[in-house]
Amino acid sequence: MREDATPPVDERPWQPFGPPPPSDRLRGWTVALTLALIGGIVRFWNLGHPADKGTPVFDEKHYAPQAWQLLRNGGYEDNPGYELVVHPPLSKQLIGFGEWLFGYNGWGWRFTSAVFGTICVLLIVRIARRLTRSTLLGAVAGVLLIADGVSHVSSRVAMLDIFLAVFVVGAFGCLLVDRDQVRARLTVAMSEGWVGNSPFGPRLGFRWWRFGAGVLVGLGCGIKWSGVWFIVAFGLLNVFWDVTARRAAGVRRPWVGTLARDLAPALWALAVIPVVTYFGTWWAWFGSETGIDRWAASIKLTVDTFLPFLPDPIRGLLFYHDNVLGFHTSLHTPATPHPWESKPWTWPMGLRPMLYYYESGANAMGCGREDCVSAVMLIGTPAMWWLAFPMLGWAVWRALSRLDWRYSAVLVGYGAAWLPWFLDVDRQMYFFYATAMAPFLVLGLTMALGEILGKARAGFERRRTGLLVVALYIGLVVANFAWLWPVLVGDSITPWRWNAELWLPSWR
Repeated sequence: MREDATPPVDERPWQPFGPPPPSDRLRGWTVALTLALIGGIVRFWNLGHPADKGTPVFDEKHYAPQAWQLLRNGGYEDNPGYELVVHPPLSKQLIGFGEWLFGYNGWGWRFTSAVFGTICVLLIVRIARRLTRSTLLGAVAGVLLIADGVSHVSSRVAMLDIFLAVFVVGAFGCLLVDRDQVRARLTVAMSEGWVGNSPFGPRLGFRWWRFGAGVLVGLGCGIKWSGVWFIVAFGLLNVFWDVTARRAAGVRRPWVGTLARDLAPALWALAVIPVVTYFGTWWAWFGSETGIDRWAASIKLTVDTFLPFLPDPIRGLLFYHDNVLGFHTSLHTPATPHPWESKPWTWPMGLRPMLYYYESGANAMGCGREDCVSAVMLIGTPAMWWLAFPMLGWAVWRALSRLDWRYSAVLVGYGAAWLPWFLDVDRQMYFFYATAMAPFLVLGLTMALGEILGKARAGFERRRTGLLVVALYIGLVVANFAWLWPVLVGDSITPWRWNAELWLPSWR
């Protein structure tokens, strides 16, 4: 180039809100649906196995019969004698749908869990693609989630946690789309020159994706009450995103503008709507005559001292909730704890997995010997879960040093699934509570792999080296998952292989 040559001009438009989503929509959906299909095949493979002499295994013994009763009753439970109905009805209604299709058997009570596990793969591909603006990294996230032992096993048992994970991940995805939509609206206001007409900035109109997030997180609370932490976390995250969007658009008073323009709609969408949705999941209970505590207001609350200003059905439901809350707050670790109990500080690395099923000898024949072992254990694939703390450290560094909102978002989701359990460490806890952490672990690892891969316009050697490292890591994860496969699905294996699967003393 001559010294007096004019340097090339970057003709790309100024993008105050970052790059737009990828333009390869057809390829993006093709990749997402293909990986969802692969994930579905893996999740549904021999789904009816194992069973305990034809009956559910582990805590399936609570939820599969309750779902069957719900199916018989028309959507509600009426077995107060057991006093074990300590979760809202939505998850058991979902399990009951599979039982309605296939009957009271392994396929029946696990079918909907496998469907939701497949949906989670689809969601994580689309969410990772939107976070990273890369269809390739979306595919990476899908492969990682397919190969995650926690997500895999949780998708193959009639328990609650996979449903909670899918609803909160779906809400997270809705908020990401809402974030992009808000910035698109502000971009229009900037280009047309009226963004500064008010020091508070423009009104942003009705935000359907945020409304959808509120519905989904309310459904999550209809699975397990731990969904309430996502209401708090996602609500704060959404308001903070509104502040940063107004600031980037040049609004003179972004904080005040957010409080004036966005706070009330945010509270409506992410606080009121979840509550309304949650109570809506009790529709069958409200319509019943024999639901648990349906008539508590007139039978057990003979003195009008318990919220007398509310209608009797609401008072009865709140009385029922108060009893359930008492169960959960008093569920402390006994002097002789459950052999597979774990505490939350062990969950990021999966140091204490969960044994769901174990048979040996004549009951586990199939390995070519008489002393075979058949087991199902909830194990986080070590090639992923053992990198949790490095991933979290890198995410914190990027969020603080580079103000990278993507890492902040992943930290919020991961933290909402993990940190609240530290509020009462004396409570009985198990590793399957960490199921909702898995998708956010995958997103964090995927963004770190994106850093290794490098930008699309990086040099050829840089890009090729990054691609090699990413490919080797994905191969390691898939190989790790394949090695664990027998103890994730209950295959019959030799005692030697069983012992070879137990990598740490705490896994025994």
